[in-house]
Amino acid sequence: MTGDIVGLYNYWIAIALMMTGFYIVIAKRNLIKKVIGLNIFQVSVFLLYITMGKVEGGTTPIMPAKKFSTGEELTAFSNPLPSVLMLTAIVVGVATTALALALIVRIHEEYGSTEEDEILLKDQES
Repeated sequence: MTGDIVGLYNYWIAIALMMTGFYIVIAKRNLIKKVIGLNIFQVSVFLLYITMGKVEGGTTPIMPAKKFSTGEELTAFSNPLPSVLMLTAIVVGVATTALALALIVRIHEEYGSTEEDEILLKDQES
């Protein structure tokens, strides 16, 4: 039982990062901290998918795959799809983060603050 829990450490790390990012998004009132929380959440998803694609003793799926030392053919391959999908997700995540930060800069210029409560208060006053 304990070996099963320790053997799945990558999932526990992903879950811990995911919950940390989710907590930051929900609990913090600063818009920049919310973007940081979303990025932490996003990194946890990347970690989860990339570690799921790794096969113990696997190699890249390029034929013919042979060991350099013995010349025998390898039959276990790692799945490249999660890594490729995560590369695309990283690009989308960087673009989304840049857009969010640009919006936060405009909000700060308009309202003079990045705190959600102050922005809502100033919006209600006008």
